[in-house]
Amino acid sequence: MNENIALLGMVEILSALTCGSVILFLTYKIAMMYGRRKLGLDHSNTSFNIIIAGLLFSVGYIVSGSIQPILDSFRIISATEVSKWELVWKFLAYGGMYILIASICAFIVALLSAVIYSNMTSVSETKEIKENNIGVAVVLTSIIITLSIMSSDGIALLIESFIPYPDLPTRIK
Repeated sequence: MNENIALLGMVEILSALTCGSVILFLTYKIAMMYGRRKLGLDHSNTSFNIIIAGLLFSVGYIVSGSIQPILDSFRIISATEVSKWELVWKFLAYGGMYILIASICAFIVALLSAVIYSNMTSVSETKEIKENNIGVAVVLTSIIITLSIMSSDGIALLIESFIPYPDLPTRIK
């Protein structure tokens, strides 16, 4: 058994479960807080719950694209001569930065989805959601999910641009 690969596998599983749980929890809390304070909605509104479900999927899908860059950073940093504590600190710092970028992008996708929906129709989606119009919630959630799927590779590539690749030797002429 290759212990380094096993350790990396354990790190991936633990970081994915930990980060995923924290990100989904925070996303849910932020969405519910926004719903209560700005829209006057709560758990009893099915339309709002559908949108939250789509938002959770969107954030989870986009943030899952940051897992591989986190692992790539871990592999690159662990190949250098750094202490275990410095390795952990750098892993957490890069991982936190990648997840923050992915989360912000996911929220931007969700906001953009609402803007697109509002420009596509003459319907006030906020009013319709307050009135528990499930059809509006399903269409808006579909837009959120579709844009998340379509933009996730680009967001992952953006995150990958921050990986601390080592400098390669230049060619001498």
